[in-house]
This record gives sequence, C-alpha cells and structure tokens, in this order.
Amino acid sequence: MNNDDLRIVQNQVFDEIAIGDEAFVERTLKSEDIQLFAILSGDVNPQHLDAEFASSTRFHSVIAHGMLGGALISAVLGSRLPGPGTIYLGQTLTFKAPARIGDTLRICVRVVERHDDDKRLKLACSCVNQDGITVIEGMAEVIAPVERICMPRTALPEVRLLAGRNGLLSLLEHVRPMSPVLTAVVHPCDALSLSAALDAQAAGLIVPILVAPRAKLQAIADKNQLDISSSRIDDVPHSHAAAAHAVALAASGEATVLMKGSLHTDEFMSAVLSCPQLRTGRRLSHCFLMQTPSYPRPFIITDAAINIAPGLDEKADIIRNAISLSQAIGVAQPRVAILAAVETINPRMQATLDAAALCKMADRGQISGAILDGPLAFDNAVSIAAARIKGIVSEVAGLADILMVPDLESGNMLAKQLEYLGGASSAGIVLGAKVPIVLTSRSDSRESRIASCAIALLLSNKAARVSS
Repeated sequence: MNNDDLRIVQNQVFDEIAIGDEAFVERTLKSEDIQLFAILSGDVNPQHLDAEFASSTRFHSVIAHGMLGGALISAVLGSRLPGPGTIYLGQTLTFKAPARIGDTLRICVRVVERHDDDKRLKLACSCVNQDGITVIEGMAEVIAPVERICMPRTALPEVRLLAGRNGLLSLLEHVRPMSPVLTAVVHPCDALSLSAALDAQAAGLIVPILVAPRAKLQAIADKNQLDISSSRIDDVPHSHAAAAHAVALAASGEATVLMKGSLHTDEFMSAVLSCPQLRTGRRLSHCFLMQTPSYPRPFIITDAAINIAPGLDEKADIIRNAISLSQAIGVAQPRVAILAAVETINPRMQATLDAAALCKMADRGQISGAILDGPLAFDNAVSIAAARIKGIVSEVAGLADILMVPDLESGNMLAKQLEYLGGASSAGIVLGAKVPIVLTSRSDSRESRIASCAIALLLSNKAARVSS
C-alpha cells in the first residue's frame, strides 16, 4: 500500500491485512529535520548539530539522530499500515549505518506475522538510503484497528526555525570568571525551585543556603532524586520564617543574593520591604531581561511583577533600576521607550502625561545614564519602520533597550505574550534593594531560572566593584 492522496488519512483494518503487505514513505533529510528533532528531544549531542566537531569523528560529518529514523517508522505505522487506530506495543531497532543530511531514506514496514485472536501484527521495519544501504532495521508489534477510519488529513502548524542567539550560553560565558555568590534560597519546597537552586550551583553561579524546614526539604529531595547532602540547610519551621531568616542573612551580609523558592511572592517581598537594612533610597522594581528571535538585541521590560499602578515618582525609580541593569549587561547608554497606547500626549491618558514628565526629568538630569523618549506605542518602540510611517523622529524609536510599561498588568501581559507567542527567553530580577533578588515564576523554565541567577551574580559583582 502507498496512499499518496495528501488530502485524506485512512487505515487498513486487521481483516484486510495479509502477511507480505507493506507500505513505505520516502524522506530526504535536511539539516532542519535534525535541528527540529534536537529541539523536541533535547538531544544536543554535537555529533548531530556541530559540523566542525562532527568532522573530527569517525563519521566525518553531521549525522541524524538514530531515533529520528525510529520516528519515521512510527509515522508509517500510524499513517499508512495499519494506519489510524493502530496501537503501538513494541519496537526493536538496530542502527546499521549513519543517515546524513541529503540522504533520501525509504522507510518501509512489511507484515511478517498476524494473530487472529488478539488482532496483533508483527512488521519488519527498515530505513534504506539512496545507495541501497540499510540504515535501520527492526521489528514492530502493534494491535491493528478493526474499524474503518477515513478522514481529512489534519492541517499541521507551520514550523519556522530561527537562528538561536544562545543568550543563556553567552550570559554564562560572560560570568564564568566570577566567583559564585552566597545565595539564600527561600523555602525551595518543591522540585522545581529546589532543582533550580542546584542547577545554578552546578553552573558555578551560586553557593546556595537552603532556608526551609529540613524534613520537608529532604523529603522533596529524596522523592525527586536530588542530592542536597553538600548544601547548607538552615532549618526553619515554615515559609514565613524562611523569608524572615533569609532576609536577616542578607541584611547581615552573610548572603549576597536572595532567591525566591516556592512561597508566594507577596510573602517573600513583604519580608524584604520590612527590613530597613535592605532598603535603599530607591523603589524596588522588577525587570524582565528578554531576548526574542525577532528583535536584534536583548531588552528589558519593567515593571511587570512588583509595582501594580506606579505613580510618577515610582516610575522614575523603575527606570533608574532598569538603567542600572542595562549598564550591568554592557549597554553604556540604554534607550528607554516609555510605553503607552498612543505616541501623542493625551490629557485623558495618564500614561502619556507621565511619559512626557519623565522625559523632561531626564532633560533636567533627574534621571541620568540613558536616552528617554515617550510616549511611544509598542510598535514605534521596537520598529523603525513603524516609527517612520508615523513620522516619529527619535533616538529611541525602533531601537529600545528598555520598555517602560504603564502598569503591572500591561507589563505582565506583554512579557508573557512575547514568551509564549513570540518565542522569547527571559530572566527576572528585582532591583532597588541592597542585594539582587531572584524572583521567578512557577511556570518559568530551567533556563530562565539559571539566567536569573547569572544576572544576580553579575549585579552582585558590579556592586562589589563599586563599593571597593
């Protein structure tokens, strides 16, 4: 069988299938196939991705993951023979030869056994390249469908692979010469937050002080096979005590970074705000450092986590904090776009009035170290073309390093839209206290948490250089 009608997908029921029946597809391997499989599987072995490294191996070039061939066999079973309704029971695979970019593989399955009592089939499977060399062979065992399925083929989403910027790798490389910082990790009493602290330790970014109920922490570590035997644990009875104790460590100088665990943000930040020794003359604010494939540079969104509806004075401090972060990551004079729904001043829209006042404050030297412009709508802030269409002449428009949002709700929505729909990576940090505060969400990825710790290390080292 070889159904080439791309409009439908249909199966063969058990009673129609005979020993010797076969089906196949042909697929020419592209570099994008290998890259996409690496993304989906997490297998980033350089043999599959790094041409220079691969050239020094026994294969002398990039080769496809072996299980990519296995996935293609699965595709024939699930879409051709037996087709939709097939239940996969088992698969053996033997990898006979490498598959390389440009190879055209014929992926074939052939029925070798059928069992009437339980509708099971055994099928010989193979992937053979254009030179007749068998790349993969094996046996599959399936339960064949007994009911006819014939339906329109589901439209698959279009996948675009954009060149990665290796933002996390670049950030880790930048902080590699720096010594890890003592970090009070506040109540890391779930697998995600505890593993994040241990990952950051393994990356050479922090030396964690785990502030939590010892028994609870140990139970989580045991359940998730996490090794905390070498970590300092400060035993406290509950999350509220953990926040208070960690803040005390930071206030005394014993810890130089604070990191949120599994407790609620309000509980954590209340402990920070109630400690005079950690306060500066500046408002605390949160910064998302973000990087998206569609924008040519990392940028900051602020404030999307701490200040709900900041007034003019609070906004000025939020900008000052963001400038400090931007300078710490190497932007000497960042461009600050003060966002609103429109790019003109409207007396009925407070965000536009605040933007104008903030720009005048920068003109008078009340906010220094950056170029400010606003109000700017989001499109004008990040697109030179959009700014030109609207006749905006600005040193900031289309080139923003910092996006100052009107309030927490708009900032939070913008950051999450960029992350979930725009493919952005992010890291989160709170500034304005005497120590950096790593503040991540429960939904943040492992990479985001590690990047946040790297930024905390960067800020801590900058503060140490200034004080010395």
